[in-house]
Amino acid sequence: MSDVDEGGRGRAPAAPGSLIQLLVLALGVWIAYEAWNWPDVATLARRTPKTTAFIDRYRERQRDAGRDARVAWTSVPYAAISPHLKRAVVVAEDVNFFSHHGFDTGEMRQAVMQALEDVELPRGASTITQQLAKNLWLSPSRNPVRKLKEAVFTWQLERSLGKRRILELYLNVVEFGPGVFGVEAASRRYFGKSAVELSEEEAVALAASLPNPTAWHPGSSSPPYRRRVEAIRRRMAKAEFLWKQIGAPFEYLPKMAQEVPVALPAQDDPLVRDLCGGRTRGGIVRGA
Repeated sequence: MSDVDEGGRGRAPAAPGSLIQLLVLALGVWIAYEAWNWPDVATLARRTPKTTAFIDRYRERQRDAGRDARVAWTSVPYAAISPHLKRAVVVAEDVNFFSHHGFDTGEMRQAVMQALEDVELPRGASTITQQLAKNLWLSPSRNPVRKLKEAVFTWQLERSLGKRRILELYLNVVEFGPGVFGVEAASRRYFGKSAVELSEEEAVALAASLPNPTAWHPGSSSPPYRRRVEAIRRRMAKAEFLWKQIGAPFEYLPKMAQEVPVALPAQDDPLVRDLCGGRTRGGIVRGA
């Protein structure tokens, strides 16, 4: 159809500004709708979720296939998780976790890898915070809307929760095998003990399974899994700084960090000598 009407006059084309306004309005309506239905991230500071999007999908797939949809899942507090496991998971999945704000840039990651001198333990681009957002609320699709939600949820998690709470939630919901979710269920399934009792070797074995938990598990003979176990071991030996960041008890800290300065005798203490004009005798400060 021609843009000229019966009177021979040209029909005015739609104004670009009107189209932009319409798109902005539509985007605003969508954001308002999504925000109304988005979870209240701040509530996670004081409560543990009763389920996750990932667990719900697992149950749905099991039911659709006519299989048992039950899962092994028990949440435990941060203090009830072995410091070895906290450190192993951070080393394996997001070694820069305590330094970034939810999004780890390539430059930051490269600097840490160079410091640890280990390039044989690649990981995905997602941080622990991003992985937590995916597990709790998101579908596995990779469309732009889903990526936008992931970014918003990641930012909200970092803004609302402390690093140790984020790590606690992640360790309690992440999959460690078919139908096995969280470190407590995984510890009991593979080692017959609670998560707080895990040794360093057991912690490494669990952490190494995270990229592919349906195929890799402690005791697996898969060559890629065994290589990952060895890579995590090497990196942990160079990541002693993580002990303090995860809040490990005193007995876990490296020996040098445990050493407490011993008070010098008064006559040998340079500060005392300075204050008293250098006049000390027999360990007792003399009056001026």
